[in-house]
Amino acid sequence: MFYTALMKNKAAKPTAKTALNTSFKSALQVEMGALKAEIKSNLATKTLNKDSLTDANNTTQNSQLPIKEALVDEKQLFMDAIGQVKPITNDTVRLTKSGHKSNTSLKNDQADNKANRAIAQFHFSDEFEPDLNKQGPMKYVREGVDSFEVKNLRRGHYRPDLILDLHGLDQHQAKKELAALLFACQKEHAQCICVVHGIGSHILKNKVPHWLVQHPDVMAFHQAPLEWGGNGAILALIELKDKFN
Repeated sequence: MFYTALMKNKAAKPTAKTALNTSFKSALQVEMGALKAEIKSNLATKTLNKDSLTDANNTTQNSQLPIKEALVDEKQLFMDAIGQVKPITNDTVRLTKSGHKSNTSLKNDQADNKANRAIAQFHFSDEFEPDLNKQGPMKYVREGVDSFEVKNLRRGHYRPDLILDLHGLDQHQAKKELAALLFACQKEHAQCICVVHGIGSHILKNKVPHWLVQHPDVMAFHQAPLEWGGNGAILALIELKDKFN
């Protein structure tokens, strides 16, 4: 009995081993099937994406075709409208600045300089003796000018735009400087000037008012206030011929 049961147990062991091998094979087949299915799915997705990209490219190319055709048509229309054209040659003229002036320009400049020098060298006569007030401060008002302008000069309502100091100059030099100052008033738009003649031997102190009276641009003058020289200077009011240029 014992022998028979032992033999039966030996016969039963191979059966259990066979069942284990069968289960392993089944699980392996299931896993392989799932792997194959996943690979097929990936391949199908890639194929679909490739087809979509191809379709998109084809659509883009097809949409660009009408644009290219339209551009070609417009270019052809433009060429037909213009017709035959001739290339433009480069005709640019390069100007070189010359350091020499023309004879006409030189003559004009010389004429202007002579005229300016003639105006600037206004002739003041030493023989002219105007009837000026010898009592009190030196003052003068041209005919047709409001006498109130003298009071404005005396009260300091006008401040000098240009100042000329004649110290150290003789009569000839002083006349030239005074004429140049009066000429500069028109260029600099100086309505009021101060001429510092000093006191000294009273030569320029007496001559400067006589010279100023002779000039047509001088409207009025008065002995300067203390802040501008007092008894040693004169404030003069100048008529500007062109007040806007």
